[in-house]
Amino acid sequence: MSAEGREGRLAGRVAVVTGAGSGIGRATALLFAREGARVVCADISGREEKTAAAIGDAAIGVHVDVAKAADVRTMIDTAVASFGRLDVLFNNAGLSGQRGPLAEIDEDSFDTVLAVNLKGAFLGMKYGIPAMLASGGGSVINTASASALVGWKHLAPYAAAKGGVVQLTKSAALDYATKGVRVNAICPGMTWTGLAGAADDSTPPADLVPPQPLNRWGLPGELAAAALFLASDESSFVTGAAIPVDGGYVAR
Repeated sequence: MSAEGREGRLAGRVAVVTGAGSGIGRATALLFAREGARVVCADISGREEKTAAAIGDAAIGVHVDVAKAADVRTMIDTAVASFGRLDVLFNNAGLSGQRGPLAEIDEDSFDTVLAVNLKGAFLGMKYGIPAMLASGGGSVINTASASALVGWKHLAPYAAAKGGVVQLTKSAALDYATKGVRVNAICPGMTWTGLAGAADDSTPPADLVPPQPLNRWGLPGELAAAALFLASDESSFVTGAAIPVDGGYVAR
C-alpha cells in the first residue's frame, strides 16, 4: 500500500522507534506500522532489520547506539531523508545494568546505564525535536519506569536514570508546549521483555509472578498501546505526563 493510502491512527506519519529489535520497541514498531505510520526501526542489537522486514516497505532498520550523538543524528537524518519528515519519536532503548546494593555498583556500569537510558533520551530529543518542528510538530514518547516514581531495590543507577528521564520529559514538554511538540513518558512496571529474561513472543511462566496488584507480568503489546495513544491525536491535550503502565505497582 502506498504511503498516501495507508490508514489508521498514525496514517501519513513518520515514527522513529529505538530499541525496536525486541520487547516493547519491537511491539511498538509493529503497532505503529499497523496504524499507518512509516517506521524507522532503530537498535544496537542487529535485530532492527528483522523488525523492519516484518513490517515491509513502510519501514527501514537503522543500527544505532543511542548514547552516541553521531549515531542519533544519523538516525534522525535517515528518517527525514527516507520518508520526508518526522512526526513521532519513541525513545525506548534502555538497559538495566548491574544489580546490587548501591555501594557495590561499578562506576563503569553506572556511567553506561546513565548514558543509554538518560543521555539516550536527551540525544533523541536534541536531534529529533528540530526535525519535528520542521514538519509542523509531533509527539515524543520516552520510556521511563515505575522505578522512576518509587525506586527499586538493587537498581539504584537504573532508577536514577529513569527518574532523570521523567524530569527531562516534563521540562522538554514546557519548552515546546506552544510549538506543536508534545513530550510524554510511559513508566512500565515489571514487563515480560528481555530485561526480565524473556524471549520475544514467549509466555510468562505461571510460577513467576511479579509483585504487582494485577498479579501478572505486563506484556510488550500493552506498553505499545500506551505509546500509540501518546503518539496519536487521541492524546492531543496531554503533555508533560509520566503515565504508569505498571499493573498498579506505584499505587500500592
